[in-house]
Amino acid sequence: MSSHVPDAPEWLTVPTMPGRRIALRRRPGKGTPILWVGGFRSDMMSTKALALDNFAAERGLPMIRFDYSAHGESPGDFEDMTLSDWLADTLAVLESLGEARPVIVGSSMGGWITLLATRERHRLGKPDPKGLVLIAPAVDFTEELMWNAFSESVKQTILREGVYYQPSAYGDPYPITKKFIEDGRAHLMFGAPITPHAPVHILQGVKDPDVPVTHCERLLNHLPMADVTVSYVPEGDHRLSRPEDLDLLIRAVERMI
Repeated sequence: MSSHVPDAPEWLTVPTMPGRRIALRRRPGKGTPILWVGGFRSDMMSTKALALDNFAAERGLPMIRFDYSAHGESPGDFEDMTLSDWLADTLAVLESLGEARPVIVGSSMGGWITLLATRERHRLGKPDPKGLVLIAPAVDFTEELMWNAFSESVKQTILREGVYYQPSAYGDPYPITKKFIEDGRAHLMFGAPITPHAPVHILQGVKDPDVPVTHCERLLNHLPMADVTVSYVPEGDHRLSRPEDLDLLIRAVERMI
């Protein structure tokens, strides 16, 4: 068993964003690090993140969890944030790992950010990850699952007022800003082959209402040359947080390690 992770987070300065710092928790250990990259409005205390942290503790593996700016314990105004901000946060955490090659677990929006961050680090000549485990990866979701799915009246609200408050099944309404949608367009990946620079294992709930199976299949069509495994979970929803889902996640991570 590795040493206990402190209750208080450590703070990481994001070098490309002056004055910004994010909260993270780093579990010491030996071997391949596990890096958790969370979803939109999620945080590092989520069920899946904690299940992975427990697995890392049992195996004596290093584990890193962090909160994007304006998520969880990291400061910031959510309405000011864009995908570019959260990508910068993720790149800063990856840079803090030095030459280590982690298994990156990207959930929902974190799946998109993981693919973007891996591509950027490869471009810069940084070490590629050992593997990617993507849970309901929401690649291009700002355009494909938000903007294109919005009614004309919602689109007009965003264009006119700069923000739309989208009702959520998971809590308070989400502010969807014009800035967020426009920034997402700078990061779209569909339309060209995607090279993940590592083996990929995708976990996809068949009953996911937020990132449907058709979206997963569209991503697969953009990964023609990659080493990709897909596990469809017949009764799985978007969260994939039932005990059997967590077991599947841990097995996928274990195989990558």
